[in-house]
Amino acid sequence: MAATSFIAPLLLRRAVRAYVHPHSFYINNSKLSYRGTLRSLPLTTPLSSSASAICSLVQAIKGDVDVLLKGVGDKSAIEDVKQILEMAKRAQLRREVLHTDFLTPPVLKESMLVLEKLTDIKAVAQGGYPQAERCRISIGHSEALTTNSDIVVALNITGNFGFQPCSHGDFLGAILGTGIAREKLGDIILQGEKGAQILIVPELVDFLLSSLDKVVGNVPVSCKKMPLLALEYEPPRTKSFKTVEASLRVDAIASAGFKISRSKLVDLISKGDVRVNWATVTKNGTTLKTGDIVSVSGQGRLKIGDINSTKKGKFAVELIRYL
Repeated sequence: MAATSFIAPLLLRRAVRAYVHPHSFYINNSKLSYRGTLRSLPLTTPLSSSASAICSLVQAIKGDVDVLLKGVGDKSAIEDVKQILEMAKRAQLRREVLHTDFLTPPVLKESMLVLEKLTDIKAVAQGGYPQAERCRISIGHSEALTTNSDIVVALNITGNFGFQPCSHGDFLGAILGTGIAREKLGDIILQGEKGAQILIVPELVDFLLSSLDKVVGNVPVSCKKMPLLALEYEPPRTKSFKTVEASLRVDAIASAGFKISRSKLVDLISKGDVRVNWATVTKNGTTLKTGDIVSVSGQGRLKIGDINSTKKGKFAVELIRYL
């Protein structure tokens, strides 16, 4: 009898630890990233009523996640949203605040919509400045969660770019070349001739300061930490125009938007250089809709505006090109 009363609490503690085991950061020789697995413990010994209650709670949480995922509009974001929901449940069970990595706008939007449906959980998105596209989400109980600027750090990369301007891709490539994973990096705010300002997770600041090569493109640079309030940003410059196309296929719309041939656009798709809403496109016939963001490596980005049908059965599409 004494043995039974001892084993049940022990199994209960193991079950709880297995379920709420936190994600952890890892570092290898090529990339710094974030990983974790949801552990489970097979329970073959008869449990006490309290241990059975924990199993019921775990099953209920899984059921809630499945229901919430059905409401995700962007199906390409489901797996990411699922991981964030599991993080939210851990935060709820452990009554602590957890933070995601930097999320793409589609994942951020879908995650915030789903998290709003959870009780006793609050979510705050932070990207370092009001117009940030890539943000981290802090998740926790309402009384424990406050806006925490410490989860995003700003760095200023300066150099003389007057004679050789560098693009967003140049700065991104230099940073990723150090081995940092993309999800650890937030927005890159170009500063014209002066360089760029970047947002990054705090734990990699020292690593980047010591690892970033002293050249971006062919321009010598210096990199220093800066206050978030000192960030210099402004609304992106855009140019709007219209095109009339026979279909809403990405190869047709993007070739018109970026002023390149359709065959070249198809070739870029085959190389993985075309993305819709930050997800790589693999099919030329992918259909676009109002609000979609199309980006092409080396060409920039454009947004799909209003779409109207013409009398001849074609589509008049408003394109918003980011300059």
